[in-house]
Amino acid sequence: MSEAATGEKGSPFRSLRAYNMRVYMGGLLLSNVGTWLQFTATSLLIYRIHHRATDSGLNAMFQFLPMLLLGAWAGGLADRFDRRKVTICTQTALGLQAVLLAVVDATGHATLPAVYTLSLILGIANAIDNPARRGLVTELVPAHEISNAMSLNTTVMTGSRIVGPALAAALIGPLGTSWLFTINAISYLAVLGSLFTLRKAEMLPKVAAPRAGKPVREGLAFVWRDTYMRNIFIVFTVASTFAFNYSTVLPKMSDKLWHEPNGYAILLTVTSIGSVIGAVSNARFHVMTVRRFAMGSVVLSIACIVLPLAPNFTVACLFALPLGVGGTGFMTSMTGLMQQRTPPEMRSRMMALQSVAFMGSTPIGGPITGWIGDHVSVQTSMIYGGILTLLVMPLLRGIE
Repeated sequence: MSEAATGEKGSPFRSLRAYNMRVYMGGLLLSNVGTWLQFTATSLLIYRIHHRATDSGLNAMFQFLPMLLLGAWAGGLADRFDRRKVTICTQTALGLQAVLLAVVDATGHATLPAVYTLSLILGIANAIDNPARRGLVTELVPAHEISNAMSLNTTVMTGSRIVGPALAAALIGPLGTSWLFTINAISYLAVLGSLFTLRKAEMLPKVAAPRAGKPVREGLAFVWRDTYMRNIFIVFTVASTFAFNYSTVLPKMSDKLWHEPNGYAILLTVTSIGSVIGAVSNARFHVMTVRRFAMGSVVLSIACIVLPLAPNFTVACLFALPLGVGGTGFMTSMTGLMQQRTPPEMRSRMMALQSVAFMGSTPIGGPITGWIGDHVSVQTSMIYGGILTLLVMPLLRGIE
């Protein structure tokens, strides 16, 4: 019996044996380093205007509102059209958005309304890009390696979070935020180059969804009819909405609690190291289980509760490590569970629904978290999300 069939552990990098997977992941890694440069610089730029966590929460709302409104529809689009071509278009749009942000910042026009508007444009492009880009990964490897490929995709996305924020911390002083936005714009050439150099003959044929029917409604119905899918989606949505918006308050938390005005980038880097550990750990498994999903959710929840209670910045960095391990562990296991139970012609729609639950919930959770950080206490702004996630965990009992 094969290793894949038994569901035992294997090499966490086994899907990189495929040429297309190596090329695509390489381009994606370089591009996402630039993305996290921009994300970190944008958060610091917004916080320095009025020193309010609410402003960061509102920016998150504008950035992720399109995912909430368009995400499920975009999944149907990715199931019907060539995912590679859709991804080329969306990555080009994201690069142009970075150029506009750099110009606005360099010319001294980086007001909150201007940044919010550009974040909305970024969100629209990301909403269409996410299911197409992630769905494209399923065409680069054999079917039995999809779970590993998706975990590696997450590893690349989170691995870039180590380099991106660390570079931002080093470069934002001497260069300023506008140059970081410029570097991000240039980085999109890497992923676009990888998309154009994929070997089409080696790509798996896509199982296209029929043009008739109602793809979004069909995807929602598929999740709701299945108790297994419905319950893990509920837990995933609650955790994503309330426990995964820590980036909204970390700039203020670092400044006010531990007196480290530039500590946000360091905390984000340490969290990202934990994220890579969580992603690589799950990449070892051929078959994902609800138990691993539950473990990731619990670690994320506890980290959200203890990190704000850290007595100093050094201890906070130590607590940020399990925050990343749990967060990415629960996210990658969710992706694996979903792909194992989803027919091929619905994979992009399911990934779009996951993205709606994960990023589309930010317009709700981001402003709430920011408001709590400004008007209740900055510690409570993280603790409440961990508690709410633990309260819905009983839904996972008995659905393995």
